[in-house]
Amino acid sequence: MNSEKLHGCVGRREDFRFVTGQGRYTADMVPHDALHAVFVRSPIARGHLRHLSVDMARAAPDVVAVLTAHEAAQDGVADMVWTGAPVRDDGLAGVESPRPLLNGSVIRHLGEPICMVVAKTRQAAMDALELVDAAYDSDDAVALTIKDLNGPLVWPESPDNIAALHRVGDKQAVDAALAAAARVVRFDFDVSKVTACPIEMRSALGSVDQDGKLCLTTSAQSPFAVHGELAKLFDMPAEKIRVIAPDVGGSFGMKGALYREDALVVWAAKRLQQTVFWTADRSESFLSDEHARAVCGTAVLGLDADGLFTGLWVEAKTDTGAYLSRRTKSMLNNIGGVAGQYKTPVIASELTFFYTNTMQTSPYRGFGRPEATYIIERLIDKAARETGYDALALRQKNLVTPDQMPYQTGLTFHYDCGDFPRIVEAAATQADYAGFEQRRKQSAAKGLLRGIGISNPIEVAGGPFKQIRKDVTRITATTDGKITIAPGLMSVGQGHETTVTRLASDLLGVPADMIVYAQGDTDLLPTGRGNGGSAATVVGVSAVKIALDDFIADGGGIAAAALGCGAGDLSYADGAFLAPDGQKMTWADIARHSNKAGGHSVLGEFTPPDVTYPNGCHICEVEIDPKTGKVAFCDYVVVEDVGTVLSPDLVAGQMHGGVAQGIGQALGETLLFDPQGQLLTGSFLDYQMPVASDFPPFRIMTIAVPTAINPLGAKGVGEAGTVGALAATMNAVADALASAGVHDFEMPATPYRVWQALQSSA
Repeated sequence: MNSEKLHGCVGRREDFRFVTGQGRYTADMVPHDALHAVFVRSPIARGHLRHLSVDMARAAPDVVAVLTAHEAAQDGVADMVWTGAPVRDDGLAGVESPRPLLNGSVIRHLGEPICMVVAKTRQAAMDALELVDAAYDSDDAVALTIKDLNGPLVWPESPDNIAALHRVGDKQAVDAALAAAARVVRFDFDVSKVTACPIEMRSALGSVDQDGKLCLTTSAQSPFAVHGELAKLFDMPAEKIRVIAPDVGGSFGMKGALYREDALVVWAAKRLQQTVFWTADRSESFLSDEHARAVCGTAVLGLDADGLFTGLWVEAKTDTGAYLSRRTKSMLNNIGGVAGQYKTPVIASELTFFYTNTMQTSPYRGFGRPEATYIIERLIDKAARETGYDALALRQKNLVTPDQMPYQTGLTFHYDCGDFPRIVEAAATQADYAGFEQRRKQSAAKGLLRGIGISNPIEVAGGPFKQIRKDVTRITATTDGKITIAPGLMSVGQGHETTVTRLASDLLGVPADMIVYAQGDTDLLPTGRGNGGSAATVVGVSAVKIALDDFIADGGGIAAAALGCGAGDLSYADGAFLAPDGQKMTWADIARHSNKAGGHSVLGEFTPPDVTYPNGCHICEVEIDPKTGKVAFCDYVVVEDVGTVLSPDLVAGQMHGGVAQGIGQALGETLLFDPQGQLLTGSFLDYQMPVASDFPPFRIMTIAVPTAINPLGAKGVGEAGTVGALAATMNAVADALASAGVHDFEMPATPYRVWQALQSSA
């Protein structure tokens, strides 16, 4: 069967191997003689490791090594590469928070790795793990929430638990605007802590090849980022390290950097000169995967007598976890998103990142963008209820219009293009917003509460903001006529393999089955962006496009020389260069005439001059059964401007997945701890994952306003669904509850919490 066609329809190229069990993941690449690693993890969230004895474990059958912090220090790899920036705009000094590979003293969160058991089989390693004798002094007081500012210090040398504090915008101007406003609306927000829960848990395979090169095969979305961190950690030249990321079963930002377990299996392989494999089960993933979101605070919006926004103040507090890194500051680069699609003249914010005795936080689909959109969109709904405005009309009154583009917002972001009013109007029409009140009455007649929620998300893509990075692509033609495309981007389920192959097939005029897609190997390219920030198409596929153009141009030069004519005299069609006299050269011929080893090859790159701003409108409609608190979806409409759409089916898929993740968090996903720091939601029995039956048929359409930032006109789509869904869903739930007298309801909207809120208001 042709993998491009399923049941007669053109589908995603990679899906055929996935649905037929032919995917190749890290766990599929483990050699039969590999050693297996397991970890002893801290059973406490805060305290000290008082005693550790591993002698019995080392003597256990088939155990090769038991490694502790002592051996790590001996080999000069005691701590991970520290990437935090403890900036404090309040004038106080921040503290560094180095993260040990193996913890031998102070315990700062549940599940910290204490020692690593390496054995010939996983079962032998698990059996030996039970023989490790570890004793702990547990502290009764544990810092678990940023709301308890008087809690115990995670890092005692710090004056408080503030890891970093940033102030942006003109606070004085905002204060003046709020003081002069006809109406001031305040919203206290609380975005819960979650984890990514990919289908494929993290895994890592460390080895040393015959040339002495350290190799890591791992489930990761950014192999070049992992590669760079390994080089720094081991203080080795980059060319002495190789990272391979094969098929990845979900990532969502969480798998974007080097983890302790990745580094440890490479270190163990180097130390033992044998291949070492580790993989997490689901329970271990809940303990060891980085967490996400966990932002709360207050937002204040000023409005004049006509309902126009005059100023916005946002105080946001983020739970950083026990260790600060560049990945924990989710809101910093994306706080500009609180401006939304609106012409609020002055905006300011204070961003505070707090240490807690929990796993550190990291990017998760949207990485600060859903939180920023949540703040402004929930605040506007509250403003509408308090002022008597219709929620849609209040938004439309304040939208930036196309004639104002490019538009400098009140806080950092500078929009290059867009037609926000057209997008919002299209969504309102699709959702039949005007007919909602009649539908609400029909629900009430059945004893149900009906609510409608709007969210106008805008996000920065292809960045990070003010940190533009290039991407590269290598294209090679070989003598068998195959064309290999090695992009710096990384597909972890989005379908980039399909997009890149389709683009190459169209531009080169060759069949898709003659194109080889090769991603995720740091030996193939000098660098690469990987996956993240909705940049794969915006930057990565743009680099592919530029490389393809260069590939054809260079191939034409070789063909002209071989055929004895000028390059301008050649025509190109169907994968061949044609001379005026009828002679032609295929890519196999070009490869044979190339003076490069391995065939004809070019390396193309693209650095965007700026970021892009995907935007849209989500309108969600729900019904709530007051007897049970169950939230059911009636409709969900999305209209998005993601710029030029290269693959409509892939855009729809990305939107479906993104919206589902936003809804999942709104309705139930949350990480909860008891007062001693024990994880209460450490399995799918307790962590409420959504299922397909929870969702309505999403109605998705696009309206393209192409950007000039890249040669494709694309703006990015990977995170758009989640950025809008969190706010739209909670606005719909809050609207339904408000009709029954419940106000100030925050996520998660579990049946019990919804029922409880309704009972309290009765």
